[in-house]
Amino acid sequence: MPLDPEVAAVLKQMEEAGGPPLAEISPDMARSAFAGLVALQGEPEAVAEVQNLEVAGAAGPIPVRVYRPDGAPRPAPVLYYIHGGGWVIMDLDSHDPLCRAFANALGCVVVAVHYRRAPEATFPAAVEDSYAVLKWIAAEADALGIDPARIAVGGDSAGGNLSAAMTLLTRQRSGPTLVAQVLHCPVTNYGLDTESYRQNADGFFLTRELMEWFWGHYLQSEADGDNPLASPLREPDLAGLPPVLVQTAEFDPLRDEGRAYADRLREAGVDTAYTLYPGVVHDPWLMFGVVPRGRAALDEAASFLQKYLS
Repeated sequence: MPLDPEVAAVLKQMEEAGGPPLAEISPDMARSAFAGLVALQGEPEAVAEVQNLEVAGAAGPIPVRVYRPDGAPRPAPVLYYIHGGGWVIMDLDSHDPLCRAFANALGCVVVAVHYRRAPEATFPAAVEDSYAVLKWIAAEADALGIDPARIAVGGDSAGGNLSAAMTLLTRQRSGPTLVAQVLHCPVTNYGLDTESYRQNADGFFLTRELMEWFWGHYLQSEADGDNPLASPLREPDLAGLPPVLVQTAEFDPLRDEGRAYADRLREAGVDTAYTLYPGVVHDPWLMFGVVPRGRAALDEAASFLQKYLS
């Protein structure tokens, strides 16, 4: 399919803004450049309560943000949200409108984490920070007013990668229990050699060069790419993982590895739903305020999660 006109307009705006390619600038400059993209999520929705807290981590406090919508029950189910950004850029603010929208769509608490980013902290720092916060959610359920038996995990791009890693870790470390997972345009393999990488190497927001830049900052060594916590697709046994929705985008280098991970999960007996969104580029969730298929993907994820959180 051709690009959606709304997506084409976003890409044109980015091109007209100018500036060097992100893969050619420093991580700090890239973080600043991406900060303005939050406007693509539209006006932030109102929720009843937002709390900024810190969780003790192995290397210091880990920032978290807790969203409670109007009418959320106590105890409430919870979506544990892990943001994307190639493990290098983006933060709690970059995904704030998205988390608010999920809280309202689900009628549940959303807990978002800001893990240590690369290159200041390389793999597996983001994995361990994310897991530390997941344990905290379960341990502090009473204080948070949430139900520890109804925790789902979800994330976009690198956050989808870390969400998949959480399901592997909870199985390895005997908890906490996760009832569902949503992986939106996830990174699942350190490969960069699929047909979608060849088809969408340039010109569609996320490029092959930028993914090489992200991986280069995230991994300590090439060998880390073999670790299933970095490349979930390389996990030999995917049986027993939580029900999953995997969403991919047509014009995304990550499309084929996301589909391959969904196929592997289904073959392992995991309750698996998969959706390819045509006409859009990487991570339509981050454009849901201006790209209708981004909002459709958000709504599909909320509907999927409702089945397991209700």
